[in-house]
Amino acid sequence: MENKNIALVTGASKGIGLAITKRLIIEGFFVVMADIDENKEMRNHENTSFIKTNVAQEEDVKTLFNTIKARFKKLDLLVNNAGIVRDNLIGNMPLADFNLVLDINLKGVWMMCKEASELMKENNKGRIVNITSRAWLGNRGQTNYSASKAGVVGLTRALALELGKYNILVNAIAPGLIDTPLTQALRKDVLDKLIAAQPTKTMGLPDDIANAVAFLGSYQTQFITGQTLYVDGGKSIGSNM
Repeated sequence: MENKNIALVTGASKGIGLAITKRLIIEGFFVVMADIDENKEMRNHENTSFIKTNVAQEEDVKTLFNTIKARFKKLDLLVNNAGIVRDNLIGNMPLADFNLVLDINLKGVWMMCKEASELMKENNKGRIVNITSRAWLGNRGQTNYSASKAGVVGLTRALALELGKYNILVNAIAPGLIDTPLTQALRKDVLDKLIAAQPTKTMGLPDDIANAVAFLGSYQTQFITGQTLYVDGGKSIGSNM
C-alpha cells in the first residue's frame, strides 16, 4: 500500500464511476469508492475500499476525508463523478429539484475539492479530475443540470489557478451521450434521435471517460491544468445541434 497511489472516486459504484474505478486499478491505484450504495462486485477487491458518502452532506464529506487521512495520510487523485439529473422545463421545475441538483453536482464537488486540496497541499502534489458534461453549453429542459455543470467548469478553472503552485493539476472532462443504464432507459425513438444528432452517429462508452480520467490523472501529465476535455463524439462542435 505504501507504494500505491491513492485515488478517490465519487459515484463509484455504477456506470461511469465504476468504469473509472476499474481503469484506475489497472493503472496501479488503490481506489476509495465513495457512493450512496456499495457495488457488491467490488466489495472484496484487494485494491478498493468503500465508504458510504452523500457528497451533498458536509458531515459525510468530512468523515470521508478524516478516514482517508487516518488510513493513507495522502490522496493522489480525486475524481468528482457523482451527479444527478432532475430534468424539466423551467416553468414546471420545482425549486427543490433545482436545489438538489446544485447541491450534489456543484456544492458537493466544491466540498470535495476543498478537503482534497488541503490534503494534497500537505504532500505538495495531486490531481483533481471533475466530471462535468457537454450540457454545460446548454440543453433544453436542463436549466438546473446545465447550470451545475457550468459551475463545475468555472470551479475547475479557478482551482487550477489557486493550486498550480502546489503541483496540483485540476481538469474537467465533459462527457456527451454515453451508453449507460440512464440513456438505455430512454424511449427508443428519443435515443435514436440523440444518436442521429451525433457527428459519429454513435454513443460513447463508460470506458471512453475512464480512459480520459486515466490520462488526466496520471503523474506523467505535468503541464495540463484548468482545461475541459470533451469526450462527446464531436457534439460540442455544434454539428446537428
